[in-house]
Amino acid sequence: MDRMREICDILNKWAYEYYVLDDPSVSDKEYDRLYDELKELERVSGVRLPDSPTRRVGGDPVKGFERHAHIARLYSLDKAVSDDELSAFFTRVEKAGKTQFTVEYKYDGLTVCLTYEKGNFVRATTRGNGVEGEDVTAQALTIPSFPLKISYQGTLEVRGEAVIRLSRLQEYNEKHPEEPLKNARNAAAGAVRNLDPKATARRRVEILFYDVNYMSENPVNTQTEAREFMKREGFAVFPYFKVCEDFDEVKTAIDEIEIERKNIDYLTDGAVVKANDENVRAAMGYTDKFPRWAIAFKFEAEEAESVVENVIWQVGRTGKLTPLAEISPVELAGATVRRATLNNYGDLQKKDVKINSRVLVRRSNEVIPEILGAVSHTEGSIPVEKPAFCPYCGSAVKEIGANLFCSNRYCPPRIVQKLTHFCSKNAMDVEGMSEATLTLLMEKRGVKNFSDLYGLDKESFAGMEGFRDKKADNLLNAIQKSKRIPLDRFLYALGISGVGRVAARDLAAFGSVERISNLTEEELVAVEDVGEITARGIAEFFRDGENQAEISRLFKAGVTPFMEEKKRGGVFAGETVVLTGSLAAMSRSEAQKIIEAEGGVAAGSVSGKTTLVVAGESAGSKLEKAKKSGVKIIGEEEFLKLLANIGK
Repeated sequence: MDRMREICDILNKWAYEYYVLDDPSVSDKEYDRLYDELKELERVSGVRLPDSPTRRVGGDPVKGFERHAHIARLYSLDKAVSDDELSAFFTRVEKAGKTQFTVEYKYDGLTVCLTYEKGNFVRATTRGNGVEGEDVTAQALTIPSFPLKISYQGTLEVRGEAVIRLSRLQEYNEKHPEEPLKNARNAAAGAVRNLDPKATARRRVEILFYDVNYMSENPVNTQTEAREFMKREGFAVFPYFKVCEDFDEVKTAIDEIEIERKNIDYLTDGAVVKANDENVRAAMGYTDKFPRWAIAFKFEAEEAESVVENVIWQVGRTGKLTPLAEISPVELAGATVRRATLNNYGDLQKKDVKINSRVLVRRSNEVIPEILGAVSHTEGSIPVEKPAFCPYCGSAVKEIGANLFCSNRYCPPRIVQKLTHFCSKNAMDVEGMSEATLTLLMEKRGVKNFSDLYGLDKESFAGMEGFRDKKADNLLNAIQKSKRIPLDRFLYALGISGVGRVAARDLAAFGSVERISNLTEEELVAVEDVGEITARGIAEFFRDGENQAEISRLFKAGVTPFMEEKKRGGVFAGETVVLTGSLAAMSRSEAQKIIEAEGGVAAGSVSGKTTLVVAGESAGSKLEKAKKSGVKIIGEEEFLKLLANIGK
């Protein structure tokens, strides 16, 4: 056992020098000799230490990815694409206090989160939705750029980006011309999310670490502390890291990254700027998606000229017709682009896009190809004809402003998009129900309404290619499981025009579909994240007879939206609380979560049910309405005193 311990320590030291420091001290032959000795000792003894390098060999394929909840939420980053947006970020930070800023590369791969317990690596997960991700431990074990054992003895989550070096991508494609990988981003994501760990190992993935997500003991408080901790524990970090005093220094650092990013061996698409002071971070807090104290500055997308060969029309779930240009192939940001979007018919006219004309194409933030406008026309340039009828179902097209809409609510692609949205993860979360499957069910089994899904049985899948018993059973179980659903997700699933996840949460505070369906447009406009157009769309949706009938059919099929149970006897038990203005101690979303966790209802607008209003800085019309209605009003200081009583 002592010899095994000695060899593991030596091999892990050599691996750190090779993979993290890029400064090997021994030959491959010497490493292999000691590695073989370790394997033989493990074979004879039947023992393998937790940090043994032999754990990193890809094992047998896994059957599927298990979901795993992160200890602390993994937030994404808000984005700036101009100096003005970056300057606005600085203004917000300055209001919160004095701080230094850190600047680092923003890598373009797949975010992963590694967990350690008592110094040992125990798990790797993808970011997923930020709350939970997929367990990719077997795949991560093939990646040598992180330690299996560290000195920190508490519970730790550390965050990094799984990437593939551009040079290694080229080598891989030369060795595997039958299955070339288009770009480093997709190659890394595909490697980590491959069910066969041996396939992950073949692509030689690395993880570059950039953040400590959670520490149970002695947590780090700044980005500089987090970076020093990761370096000290043996995690691979990219050498570039700048601490800056002001906007000008940050902008200089960003300019350095933009110039140098073309000379490094990794795919990058921007720079990450973070406020470094813990007090400023605490004062700024978080939105539902982002930390307010950090931002990703995205570099201008790559642009190229191409020729429009054709324009086709796609129909979305609302019936909107969106023009999609088929263009001559062009390479942008490591991908071959053959199609580019235009927002609507008005956008197409404004940009003067014609068939056979040269246009400027941009891969916006290196992700979405779009046409910026016409560069030149030729004698063969042909104006794009505005469709009078839907290209899919032949129904008349309605023109509303700059948009065209198919008038047939049962237009096939419209049905598929509505069903796909209904079944999506943040809606009803019918696992395994893909767009392709829904297309088949529509074509072969006449599924066109949400409620039709709940009438499916095993016979419905009989004779359909690719649907063996197990797959059909899994889908039917997922449909059954989706019947009990939080009210906000049900509202989002219905696909009401303008109602996203945030607005759905605000609407859910009214407690039931029936209550929401009876709200007037005036009452809807008073909801935090609902404007006049969305309010009109909500009211029209619930006035529509077919929509009413469909909701009734869903309820009859057993779909049961519910308000998530509140804590009994909490500080806000029985209270309907409205937040207005900004809070210094936390974000509004954080305050809402606390209110709901303590038995209250966090409502978006002042109504007859409101019992308490918390008024922060710059409180607006809600405060005035609360005063007129005689609702109890407290300030942030009193609100924090109430929170201090939690658990007492």
